[in-house]
Amino acid sequence: MTASALVFDFGLRRIGVASANRSAGTVTPLLVLPASDGQPEWHAIATLIRDWQPGVLVIGLPRHVDGSDSEMTTRARAFGAWLHERSGLDVEEIDERWTSTEAEEVLREQRRSGSRKRRLRPGDIDLMAARLMAESWLRS
Repeated sequence: MTASALVFDFGLRRIGVASANRSAGTVTPLLVLPASDGQPEWHAIATLIRDWQPGVLVIGLPRHVDGSDSEMTTRARAFGAWLHERSGLDVEEIDERWTSTEAEEVLREQRRSGSRKRRLRPGDIDLMAARLMAESWLRS
């Protein structure tokens, strides 16, 4: 079983990234990478992989509510294929059809309770979604 992963919440404008470590049982939200039509700064991803040295890369697959693939599913898989080709690491897929909605709910509740002081920004949701997917990967 792989001990560590970098988890990517793929999007056309932003890609949230979190780290998960099964040995320590920890998840660390890392950053949000800007993307242009789904194309991130590849050098930044290569740097993350080099610095964190994960055993596996995990991408979230955005699917339709009924579980069928969408255009974004295809684009996320292409992103995963690129990650595998460039890094040589295995890429696992995780269902993320409700993750962004859950991330937004968690952040809004933090705001309501006062535990989160600043307003929500779009990147906050992407980062929280990556964190939630990383937590899901730890439990799998």
